Amino acid sequence: MTTIVAAVLMATSAQAQVQPRVLGDNHVMVSIDTNYKYVLLPVEERAENASVRVIGKDNQSYRRPNVRLSVDHIDYYVPLEIKDGQTLDIIFHGDRRTKGVLKEFACWKEMKFSNTFDTSNVERFRPEYHHSPVYGWMNDPNGMFYKDGEWHLYFQYNPFGSLWENMTWGHSVSKDLIHWEALPNAIEADAIGTIFSGSCVVDTRNSAGFGKNAIIAYYTSAAEAQTQSMAYSTDGGRTFTKYEKNPVITSDIPDFRDPKIFWHEPTQKWIVVLAAGQEMQFYSSPNLKEWTFESSFGREYGNHGGVWECPDMMQLPVRGTGQQKWMLVCNINPGGPFGGNATQYFVGQFDGHKFTCESKPEVTKWMDYGKDHYATVSFSNAPENRHVVIAWMSNWQYANQVPTHQFRSSNSIPRDLDLFADGEETYCGVIPSKEMLALRGNKVKKLTDACELVIDVRGSMELTLGNANGEEVTMRYDAQQQTFSMDRTKSGDCSFSEAFATVTTAPTHGALKQLRIFIDRCSIEAFAADGKMAMTNLVFPSIPYTMLKVKGGKATIYEIVK
Repeated sequence: MTTIVAAVLMATSAQAQVQPRVLGDNHVMVSIDTNYKYVLLPVEERAENASVRVIGKDNQSYRRPNVRLSVDHIDYYVPLEIKDGQTLDIIFHGDRRTKGVLKEFACWKEMKFSNTFDTSNVERFRPEYHHSPVYGWMNDPNGMFYKDGEWHLYFQYNPFGSLWENMTWGHSVSKDLIHWEALPNAIEADAIGTIFSGSCVVDTRNSAGFGKNAIIAYYTSAAEAQTQSMAYSTDGGRTFTKYEKNPVITSDIPDFRDPKIFWHEPTQKWIVVLAAGQEMQFYSSPNLKEWTFESSFGREYGNHGGVWECPDMMQLPVRGTGQQKWMLVCNINPGGPFGGNATQYFVGQFDGHKFTCESKPEVTKWMDYGKDHYATVSFSNAPENRHVVIAWMSNWQYANQVPTHQFRSSNSIPRDLDLFADGEETYCGVIPSKEMLALRGNKVKKLTDACELVIDVRGSMELTLGNANGEEVTMRYDAQQQTFSMDRTKSGDCSFSEAFATVTTAPTHGALKQLRIFIDRCSIEAFAADGKMAMTNLVFPSIPYTMLKVKGGKATIYEIVK
C-alpha cells in the first residue's frame, strides 16, 4: 500500500486547448500558463518518445524529459512541474508520413494546466501490500537503508510515463516494511547523465566529511559512458546534494554500473563492488571519495547468459555451524533459469581485497526460481544485524507490456537471508521477513485477491488456485524428486508476451514440510517455511482466484490486515 501524496486531479485545471507554434515537421513550441504548478501531458504508449525541453524566463533550459506525447489517443496523463518555465520546446521523433500532421496531434487538444495531480488508484492489479509507485514506471530498488526507525527505499523511476525512460531515484519510506509513504524524487538527472542504480550507507564515522551519520549515496550516471557519482544527505535521506567532483569512479568498460558500498571492519575500509560487463570489481576507500582497485571476480564462474548487474555483498551465518561466510549477489539479464532476468549468487570468503568462491566455476545458484524476481539488493544499516532484501517483481522479457497503465511494476515482499548447507554446497536461505506476520488476520474459508496461504504438506502435493472463468495456477511438490513447480500457463491474461505462459521449477533441498504462499492481486510468492526454496511469479487473472484445491496437504487461509 502507498500513501497518496498528491491531491485530486484537475479540480482547478485549465481546460483550454493549447496553441502549438509549429516550427517544422517535428518541432513545436508551446507557451506555458504560469498561473499553474503543472502541465498535464497526455501520453500514448504506442507513440514514439518526444523530447520535451522546459525553457525558463531566463531562456535557460531546466529539464528535458522524454515523453510519449499522444498522437491519436490518450492512455493517461503525467505531470510536468512548471516552476519558472515559460515555454515547452518539443522535438518529435519518427517519420511524419506515419505519425501524421503535427498540428493535429491529440496532445494539443487535451494538454492541460493544473495545480494538482490525481494519484488515486485506478488499476485493479495494483497490489494491496506490496510497494509500488503511485504512478509511472519502476524497476530496480536502489539505495536502501535503515535509520531512526525508518526503512528507506529508492527505486529506478520514470515520472513521465509507465514505460522505461528518464531514470530517476524515486523514494518511499516505511516504519514496518509494509506500509509505504511516497516522498518527492530524491536524485534526478543532470549534465553527467540519468540516474541508474546504486546504494546508500550511513556514514557513522564521518569518513566523507559531510557530517556524522550523513547519508552517502553512490549511483551510476548514465550517458555516453557509465560512471559512478556520489551525493550526500544531511536530512536523513530526504534530499541530496551532488558531490562537486563527480564522477568519482570511471572505466572504459561499457556496462560499468550499480555500485554497492559496505564497511569492511577487519581492514577498516569502505568497499564498493561494481558490475563491470561479465564480472564484478572491488574497490576500497578510507573516505568514500578516493577509491583503489582491489580485484575482480567472475569471468569463469556461474551463469554468463547476459550482462551482470546490481551486485550486493554480505556476510551471513551458516545455520547450525557457528560459521559465517560471504555471499556475492549477482543479478543477470538475460540468462535466468526460465528466460529473462534472475538473481544468482556465489558463496565464499572475502578478505577486504579479493572474493574467493568455494564452489566450482560451473556451479550456478539461484536465489529465487520464479520468472519475476530481479535486482535483489539489501538494506544497509539494518537493525539486529539482519540482512533484509527486496527485489523488483517483473521480467525484462515483458515488463513494459504487462496489462497496467497508471503504473508498472511492484517490489517483492521483504525477505531475510541466511545460509544453509546441503551436501557439499552452501545455499542462500530466503525467509519472509518477520514483519509479514503482522499482516496476518483471521483464518478464513475462502481465497481473496490478497491473502496468505499456509500449507502443511504430507508427501507429494498438488495445489490449484482457480476462478469462475476457468483460469488457474497449479503448484506441485514432488517428494521423490524434491522439486516444487508453479504452472501459470492458464493463469489469466498471457497474451501480452509469448514468454509469459511458463512453468517454473525449483529444488527444495530436502523434504518440503510447510509452504507459505503470498497472493496479492497480480503476484504469487511461494516459500518453503524453512527458507530453502523461493519462487516469485506474476499472474493477471480476469477475476480474482476464489477457489482452492489441495491434494496431499492441509491449507490454512489468512486474511490480510492492512
